[in-house]
Amino acid sequence: MDKKRYKDLVNIYTPKENKIYNILKAFIIGGFLGIIGQFVIDLLITYGEIPKNEASTYMIIILIFFASLFTAMGFFDTLVGKARAGLIIPITGFAHAMTSSALEYKREGLVQGIGANIFKLSGSVILYGVVAAYVFGIIRYILLGG
Repeated sequence: MDKKRYKDLVNIYTPKENKIYNILKAFIIGGFLGIIGQFVIDLLITYGEIPKNEASTYMIIILIFFASLFTAMGFFDTLVGKARAGLIIPITGFAHAMTSSALEYKREGLVQGIGANIFKLSGSVILYGVVAAYVFGIIRYILLGG
């Protein structure tokens, strides 16, 4: 079979994704996650008597904890499969990537398994996050004069 015929067959049988639907789903689910985050902040301020400027930090810790817990329990992957970018883009996605790597390599030990591989999926996020922060910091410094 020649390459053109093969490519035509692949195009015929490859499922087509509905990009508009996926964008709306990610927007709605990501927005719902934001609502949950704000609800947690409000609970912490009201019932936990935590200052407003500290409550958002605790909210992030709580979301990371639950994303890691749900990953370890095995059903966060199912949620991500349905929600896609709505759950993978926020901080929960980063926690999921870290926990998945740790679970995958735990049999190889703490150092050569978990320690060497925990950043395998999330290393690029850290790298480009730091680079982007550096670049935008320089731009801000230039535009705002320090």
